[in-house]
Amino acid sequence: MPARAPTLLLVDDDPKLREVVGYALTREGYLVHEARDGAEALARLAAASFDLLVVDVSMPELDGFELVRRLRAEDTETPVLFLSARSDEIDRILGLELGGDDYVTKPFSTRELVTRVKVLLRRALREPTRTAGAASEDQPDADAETLHVGGLRLAPEQHRAWWVEAEVALTATEFRLLEVLMTRPGRVFSRAELGEQAYPDARHVSGRTLDSHVRRIRAKFREHGVDPVETVHGVGYRLREPLEP
Repeated sequence: MPARAPTLLLVDDDPKLREVVGYALTREGYLVHEARDGAEALARLAAASFDLLVVDVSMPELDGFELVRRLRAEDTETPVLFLSARSDEIDRILGLELGGDDYVTKPFSTRELVTRVKVLLRRALREPTRTAGAASEDQPDADAETLHVGGLRLAPEQHRAWWVEAEVALTATEFRLLEVLMTRPGRVFSRAELGEQAYPDARHVSGRTLDSHVRRIRAKFREHGVDPVETVHGVGYRLREPLEP
């Protein structure tokens, strides 16, 4: 039986851009659905699930940043690729800190965009997340391999993370970064090492991008009273030890 084609939601208020980008992605075998603005995207997301969102930042009424802010507040983990005419570094960092997984600045080539989409989908589909309505358990499956460091647990096959008994929702990128750190607790990973191991399909990941994802991991766990990642200034990051409840 052939594999299911990945389903994408393209959100942009420019019909010409939707036509060009939609055509390029459809040619790669993806099923592309469209939304003209953030409000229409929310309606589509309430009715169906998607493997990836391609979202323009500047849209009337409900812009891309606010759309993703709302989705992440609801623990929606679908990967997001931002499109934006804003090239300032602060905008790229803001997009990543709000929950984006990548950021492409206009004007861009469709070849570059398709490559970025492929990278995000490979990571996301290799590490599937639970969807709304799926059965939820307080513990990982007995047969699933888990990583334990003190009160921190990861179940890679299920893409689930816990601090003690509380489950913490992570995006595919956040999960992979934390998984790399957990393989060697206390060992300092440089940004270059983390980029190579957590983003194996990407040609280059900037330090700023990686820093943004790490900040999101730390913020999510701080809500449960713990900060599992320690910054080693001028070097990189390491998993804290000990991590006892």
